Amino acid sequence: MAQEQAPNEIEQVNNASEKLVVVWTSGDAEVAKKMVYMYTYNAKKYGWWKNVTFIIWGPSSKLLSEDTELQDYLKKMKEEGIVLEACKACADMYGVADKLTQLGVDVKYMGTALTDYIKGEEHVITF
Repeated sequence: MAQEQAPNEIEQVNNASEKLVVVWTSGDAEVAKKMVYMYTYNAKKYGWWKNVTFIIWGPSSKLLSEDTELQDYLKKMKEEGIVLEACKACADMYGVADKLTQLGVDVKYMGTALTDYIKGEEHVITF
């Protein structure tokens, strides 16, 4: 006979399965518009995931700083409640940290944070 889980154990399991972290690294605008942004936005909007974090890392930070269509879409993502983060080291390499901050992105060093996401309860996908 299977052992029953206590209610708080069930809640912990359910909460763990509701956290998504999307790491966007591609500098390809078509990939961003036709896949990455669309999935990330809809995942939160339609409740596929309760908590969604969107990390801008590498070449994607430069693309975002230059593409107004992506910037407008990012505002929709923020309004939907998606947490926006960016790698400071990468943003500094491209000279776009200030621009990302102006867009409402939390620009910070992400190595430790990403490691914590991977080791933690979050489901991490990369594009």
